[in-house]
Amino acid sequence: MKKKAILVCTECLSRNYTVLKNARMNTERLELRKYCKHCKKHTLHRETK
Repeated sequence: MKKKAILVCTECLSRNYTVLKNARMNTERLELRKYCKHCKKHTLHRETK
């Protein structure tokens, strides 16, 4: 079963990305380095609740 996850920039706290993740295989929160258009650089993005 796929679940929609919202990724938030850790520096400016803007909600930039939505991704689908497999809820059975990945129980912990996602952490990805993505480009933030507000910070204008690559930052760590974490999944919100």
